[in-house]
Amino acid sequence: MTIRKPAVAGYFYPSNPKELIYEIEEYMPLKGNLNALGAICPHAGYIYSGHVAGAVYSKIKPKNIYILIGPNHTGYGADISVMTEGLWEIPIGKLDIKQDLANAIIEKVALAKKDLQAHIYEHSLEVQLPFIYKLNPDAKIVPIILKMIDLKSCMELAKGISSALKELNLTEQSIIISSTDMSHYLSDDLARKVDSLATEKIKNFDPEGLYNTVLSHKISMCGFLPTVTMLYATKMLGAKEVQIVKYATSAEVSRDYDKVVGYLGAIVL
Repeated sequence: MTIRKPAVAGYFYPSNPKELIYEIEEYMPLKGNLNALGAICPHAGYIYSGHVAGAVYSKIKPKNIYILIGPNHTGYGADISVMTEGLWEIPIGKLDIKQDLANAIIEKVALAKKDLQAHIYEHSLEVQLPFIYKLNPDAKIVPIILKMIDLKSCMELAKGISSALKELNLTEQSIIISSTDMSHYLSDDLARKVDSLATEKIKNFDPEGLYNTVLSHKISMCGFLPTVTMLYATKMLGAKEVQIVKYATSAEVSRDYDKVVGYLGAIVL
């Protein structure tokens, strides 16, 4: 069995299980019951963005299956890399991959490939797992990492995900999580300004508008393609609205207002 070991435990979040549980409980003080089809969560170090991610996970009803879509920071692997078997370890437990769903998505999406290399060192999905484990330690995951694909490919992947969920009768059990940070290394004022342009398109449930806005304004939102894909897929599954949960920048912790990173949390219902 393929076991994906933690790559950023001790860096992005605590490697000590007791410390990690304590921190997750601090970020998730409540148990939510919103039956979300999708969500947007950041993936920076918990000290900076954990409170934003926790605000999202605190609001949503636990699901059995989490389809995780994140950006490729390492350059390894295929354009659309899907890990189809094995499990992911984190300091507090493990989460198995939902094999039938992962394979069904690959069968439906020409650009999607069975791939491990993109996932070994990538942090954007790993940092979601302690929150997911807290919600449901028996949950299964489908890890998907994207390189710079075009809008048509985002739509094709979204169609593949939504049709696979429908055919396997898994829609009600599943949620699609887009992992992204917002602007990188701008001043706090400018980051908030440009991030608001992207957030407006997200709030309006406009994936094509988000895609075009990020490119036209050169917004350094690393996971905009996973977010575009998630928005398309949840629309196809019948979602009606996006609720913005929280926005913050790293300056709120670092007090460095010259070079910040933005973080957005949102829920799709």
